[in-house]
Amino acid sequence: MVKIRITTVKRSFGKFVTIVSGLTENTNPKEITKKLKQELACGGTYKNGNIELQGNHAEKIKQILIKLGFNPEQIEVS
Repeated sequence: MVKIRITTVKRSFGKFVTIVSGLTENTNPKEITKKLKQELACGGTYKNGNIELQGNHAEKIKQILIKLGFNPEQIEVS
């Protein structure tokens, strides 16, 4: 079972970035990135196999992924 990790990183100028890793290509990560950006009203990108979203949205992202049909047990927030 694939673990989806949601982590928050503090970048330069005190900005937070939430990183979603562990999504496979067959889950269409670009489409998921688009939906997350719309739901959270924030900027973001998909690169190097990770979704990077501007801001600290870890718990909200978990709820949105569950709503999109992912198993809550495979989503890990750290």
